[in-house]
Order: sequence, then C-alpha cells, then structure tokens
Amino acid sequence: MGLRITTWNVNGIRNPFSYQPWRENRTFQAMFDTLEADIVVMQETKIQRKDLRDDIVLVPGWDVYFNLPKYKKGYSGVAIYTRSSKCCPIRAEEGITGVLCPPNSSTKFRDLPADQQIGGYPTPGQLSSDIDEAQLDSEGRCVILEFPAFVLIGVYSPATRDETRIQFRQAFIDAMDARVRNLVSMGKEVFLCGDLNIIRNEMDTAGLPERLKKEAMTLDQFISTPSRRFLNQIVFGGRVIGEPDEGREKPVLWDLCREFHPKRPGMYTCWETRKNARPGNFGSRIDYVLCSSGIKDWFVDANIQEGLLGSDHCPVHATISDSVCKDGVIIPITDIMNPEGMFKDGQPQREWSQKDCLPTSARLIPEFDRRQSIKDMFFKRKTPSNTPKSATPPDDSQDISDPPNTSSTTVNATAVLQGAANSASSPKQWLSQSTTTEPVLSQASPVLKRRAEQPASYIRPPKKAKAALAKPPSSKTGPGPSQSTLMGFFKPKTPTPTVDPDERLGPINGNNYSPATAAETTLRNEPSPANGSQPKRSFEADNIEEWDENAVEHKTNLITYRATSTAMEDEGKGKTIFDPIQNKESWSKLLGKRVVPKCEHGEDCQSLVTKKPGINCGRSFYMCARPLGPSGNKETGTEFRCKTFIWSSDWSGRQ
Repeated sequence: MGLRITTWNVNGIRNPFSYQPWRENRTFQAMFDTLEADIVVMQETKIQRKDLRDDIVLVPGWDVYFNLPKYKKGYSGVAIYTRSSKCCPIRAEEGITGVLCPPNSSTKFRDLPADQQIGGYPTPGQLSSDIDEAQLDSEGRCVILEFPAFVLIGVYSPATRDETRIQFRQAFIDAMDARVRNLVSMGKEVFLCGDLNIIRNEMDTAGLPERLKKEAMTLDQFISTPSRRFLNQIVFGGRVIGEPDEGREKPVLWDLCREFHPKRPGMYTCWETRKNARPGNFGSRIDYVLCSSGIKDWFVDANIQEGLLGSDHCPVHATISDSVCKDGVIIPITDIMNPEGMFKDGQPQREWSQKDCLPTSARLIPEFDRRQSIKDMFFKRKTPSNTPKSATPPDDSQDISDPPNTSSTTVNATAVLQGAANSASSPKQWLSQSTTTEPVLSQASPVLKRRAEQPASYIRPPKKAKAALAKPPSSKTGPGPSQSTLMGFFKPKTPTPTVDPDERLGPINGNNYSPATAAETTLRNEPSPANGSQPKRSFEADNIEEWDENAVEHKTNLITYRATSTAMEDEGKGKTIFDPIQNKESWSKLLGKRVVPKCEHGEDCQSLVTKKPGINCGRSFYMCARPLGPSGNKETGTEFRCKTFIWSSDWSGRQ
C-alpha cells in the first residue's frame, strides 16, 4: 500500500472514542491503524496546552504538530500526526501568515533564514486590511509541514455563524489563497486539506432547491458568494460566474474526490447532529483534499469514509502510489517523504529518533521531552544491577535490641498479662493486678523499645479493661432508657389526651359499648411492671405474633369513628368535604408519569425544546424520532421522519 493522507474534523480530539469502533481500543495508535493512514490531519481538536497528555503526544511510532488557539481556550485547533516509519517533515510552521514564532524564539517564521523558511508568505497587499495578521493566526487554524515532495497545509477555515465573523472569515480565506498561490509560484508542490466550511456547488449539498426558495436566492447568486467564488477559482473545473478576480485568474489545485468521483451524488462529509440527518444522508461536502498539478498523477485514490462514526464529520482520504514519477524518474514515495539519508530505494537506512523532531513538534514540549510512552515501561527489559543485595540487614544497636532477648521478653510479658487477666474476678481487680505488674515488666526489659512490627500474639489488655469499665455488665435484659422498641413506631409521639367521663360518647345501637371505653379498658388492664409483676415485653421479631391485636383494632376504630363524626359535623355546618379517593385520582393525574405520544410509525416521539428566537422560544414539543430522509423534509409513508408534531402543552396523556 502507498502513503495515505487522511483529514478529519473530530469535533474534540477525544470525541471519537465515544463511538464504535474506537471505543474498543481507546488509543490513537489503534485509531490510526484502523484508518490505515500515514498522515492524519485533525481539525477542531478543542484542547488546551495544559490538557495535553501522554496518550495524545507520545503515540508510539508517531510524531505530532499542534496549532492551538492563543486566547479562546478549548476552541478550534489543528493537529497533524505523521507516521515516523513512512514520512518525516523537514520544516514545520504554525499559522497561515507566518507571523507566529517558533518555540523558545522571538523571531517570526517569515523572518527566519531562507533555508529555514517554508516560504510563500502573504504580502500586505494580498491580505485584508480589516483584520490584523496576528489575529488571523490566534485561533489555531493552520499547521504547515514541508516534505521534500510537497508542502502539506492542514486548515480549519472559520464558518459564518453571524455577521461579526464575516470579515474574519473572508480575511482568512484571502490569506489561505495567497499562501497557496505563492508556494506554487515558487515551484513547490502543495497539498491542501481540511475542513474548509465551503460548499463548492449544488452537487455538494442536500436540499438546495428548498434552501434557495426560502432565502429567495438564485443558483448563480449561491455560487457567487465570496467563499464559493474563492474555491471555484482556485480549483480546476470550478464554476466561476463572470470574470475571475484579480490575481486569481488561473486555478492551481485539483479537487481529488471529484476527480475520482465526478458524478457521484450524496458524497457528503458533514451532517447536522441536532436533526439526526446522517442516517438519511442529508448533509454537505465541506471537507476537501486538494493538490497542485505536479503531484496530481501520484494519487491513485481519494474517497470519503462515511461509515466511520465519531464526529459530525467523516474522514476524507487520498492515497499516493508506492512509486511516483518525479523529474522523469520513478522513485519510491518514501525516498522523497523523508530527510535525505533516511531512505534509499525504498529501504530504510536508519531509524527515526528524537533528534529528527522539529522545534514545533509536541514531543519537544518540556512536559514530554525525553519521555517515553507508559507502555514502554512495561515492555522494556530491565537491566540487571551490578551491586549485590545484602544478605542481612545492617545492625543498628541503637534502635533494635538483640532478637533472642526481645523474643523472650515479649513472651514473658504476654504470659504475665494473660495470667493477671485470668486470675482477676472483676475488672477492678484485673486493673489493679495489671498495675502491679508494670514494675515487673519494666525490670525485665529496661531498654526495650517498641518494634515496628508487633508479633501476632501481642494483645492490649488495658484497652479491654477500659471498655469493660466504661460499660459494666448489667443483668437487665430489656432495652436501655434511650432505646425504643418496635411498638414505639406505632404509638403517636404526642400523648393522647384523656377523655372526660362527662364527654364520653353515648351508647351505640342501644348498647353501652363504645370504642373509647374499650380502648381505655384495654390500656388500664395492662399489667404494671412494678411490685414484682411481669415487665412489659418489648415488641421484638420473636414475639411479633403475640402482640395484642384487639387494642390496636379498638384504637383504629376509635380514630375512624371520631374522623367520621367530625366530618358529619363539618358537613352539617356547610364546610367543604374532600374525598380522599378523589384527591388521590387528581394528584395522580397531575403528578403521574406522562405517556409519550406515538408518531405515524407507531413509535414513541422524541421531546425537544424550541431554541429559535420568537414567540415559541422555550416551548417543548413532540416529533417523530426517526432521521430526516434524503429530501430533507418530513415525509409520509416512508421509513424516514414523518410529519407528526404535537406541542407538549396540547398533550395530556398520562399513566
């Protein structure tokens, strides 16, 4: 296989690892092997310098070059990974204008000696006067690597989010156009790739007729927008309305994907995630691989990899043949993709080393310089040590006493403590005995110090004596005064008010029985624990079936009767009576789980919130959860998104 260059807007350098197949082996080395790439150009890395880690920088067998934003942290960002065994750049720069400086230097790239420059820097007349050069390169949007074969430019062109970005976007496009044309005019070959955020023509986007109708725009006006006009003027075969702009009369690059797939429809590289438009392939082609005329014949393939998930974009690649024709001579591609002397006739002459890193390489950042990947720590063989280990530890007479004396002393002390504990009949006697044995222990080992590791038979009797003295044994089997029984959970916390004999309820149904009288009789007939009578039993799990059910039943009847009487009195006084069953149903309707409506496919709808400014901003609604179809509109009778739409305020279905 030849040399493959892949460009991919990853929307966060770690974002692909949340998708298959990257989540299986979450390493960049495995990702690059899956892509089968030798050069990987990433856009929208969205990472700061302080967030770089070993697994990002120290990828085994790869070198990496970053251009990170200077002010907007976690925004934009471009990275280029190169496989060290196939290619190694001879120069590297950050930014498109050349006004940035190499690490640990105050000299701009454009002011370096001629043999250290890549060249082709835009002149003041080629740049827009509205935006400063330093501002153009402050957002981390370009990395440029030079190989002996060509100059590789990886870019992330700004998009037009609002009117405030129009000037910045146009200024960056002008700088990019000037840099490419200047390099080509110097005789250097150029390979430009990345997310240009430009739709070239009507074949490169879905739903264009509806969009033109909505914006009241013609197709010629769509093609003639400044960004599309730039792209169509710089590539061969581009459609230019009217006369070309000054300085852009001749195209210099080839659109490789269109060269290999000139009439292929739906060749999109970006889809809108909010609309879930990728399954229906309703997207646009805004990621490109472009090359100058001198190396166009080197490429044998260029395509998109729309099946690889991990971002709202898909990877786009171009593959160079193993052997190419340069100056009329067929040579292996590796000979002209590495510094002189590293390859000859396609065979490596020496291995890549840290000395081959350029000043802008991330491997030379102080945090990672002269560091290895953590995996190398486990696979690297350990070198045997020449210093033999000591058979016995050094003798320290000051801290450790003689082992035989220490062992015997410990055994004697343990025996004395255990004998005192066994002979004591009470904790107080034990404590007094242990106190009297202290002089004996001190005499037996006057210089004994506590060892770092205590023997297994070592015990601490004083701690047991303290615990025993703190809580003397008691013959009381019932719970303590602060411990409540299970019956306490059934009794009200506030004492039940006594009922005046004069206010007791009268007989019911002609009998002298009432719930109040029954409850009081039951409570008064309970035995008292005083004067030798049986103590009141605690309500435990062993005797839970023996508790007095009649008393609880009488209390329940009493409470129910009083509640009913109160309700009857309130009804007689004209007060509103609330039915508990009806209240429960009302609360269930209000707080119950809401049932999601079904769409025309019989599937649950998805709930979304309106974010478009206007009268409905913030309102939630239900719509079909299926993705949009190729038409970009809601369809009826197809497998794509149907026309179901329900405002949440109009839907009242609940379980």
